[in-house]
Amino acid sequence: MRTVAVTGATGFVGSETLDQLLAAGFTVRALARRAQPERDAVTWIAGALDDVGALDMLMQGADVVLHIAGVVNAPNRAGFEAGNGIGTANVISAMHRAGIKRLIHVSSFAARNPWLSDYCWSKHLAEENVRASGLDWTMVRPPAVYGPNDTEFVEIMKVARFGIMPVPTEGRESLIHVADLARALVLLCGETGDDFYSEIWEVDDGTPNGISHIELAAAFGRALKRRVIPLPLPQSLLMLFAHADRLVRGPKAKLTKDRVRYMCHPDWVIDPAKRPPSQLWRPRISADEGLAEVAATLRH
Repeated sequence: MRTVAVTGATGFVGSETLDQLLAAGFTVRALARRAQPERDAVTWIAGALDDVGALDMLMQGADVVLHIAGVVNAPNRAGFEAGNGIGTANVISAMHRAGIKRLIHVSSFAARNPWLSDYCWSKHLAEENVRASGLDWTMVRPPAVYGPNDTEFVEIMKVARFGIMPVPTEGRESLIHVADLARALVLLCGETGDDFYSEIWEVDDGTPNGISHIELAAAFGRALKRRVIPLPLPQSLLMLFAHADRLVRGPKAKLTKDRVRYMCHPDWVIDPAKRPPSQLWRPRISADEGLAEVAATLRH
């Protein structure tokens, strides 16, 4: 069985993927900023994406690199560039030094619209670095990823419990449960994945044409077993909230202007032509099932 070098293994997507890699019999080398508990078949490497020595250690003995780590919140463009563009370039350089050819790169729908925000631009930059790498790469672009350990959806659901859910005035999006995303990544790390070099996969829960913000509020209501009224807010008002969050929390603000532009974009629906081959991978968890799982965590 192959050895997989993983970045971002302690994050929301990474921790689920790590569990599934181990269950599938892979050996894992994983990069982590902080000390982690010992696990069978896991070698933890202390360091980050800007640590050349740590990246070189991460690559030792690896057959495949699974690059999950990235930045979703940053105070400015430089922060996004460092975490996404430069971080990915550093991983690629370490692979070249180690002579490893196979790269699974976890991107984002954001990369499709580099003009929209600094985050989108940085994810596009990361993809450009992968394309120019000369490696045997496959990229996976997930839409909104959620699950019981996802802080973002949990925070939205905490608000929805009061019977109201602020949403952008228009737009549709695709969703995917973290366990389904992880299954796709594990598939690509194995020999089966070698048939998909230079391909981009867009994965979702299988809902045709995604879900509108109004429909998402209704889905939250079903999960919470109560009526949830959507509250459409224009981008101008959300920008005011972002300004206020910046004043209160400074660089730690969650609702940034960059994030508002991302939220208000009308089309975050996957391209069906980029779905993985159905004979190899299909989503197993619907939005209703997955959101009910998230809601259950709030009752404990």
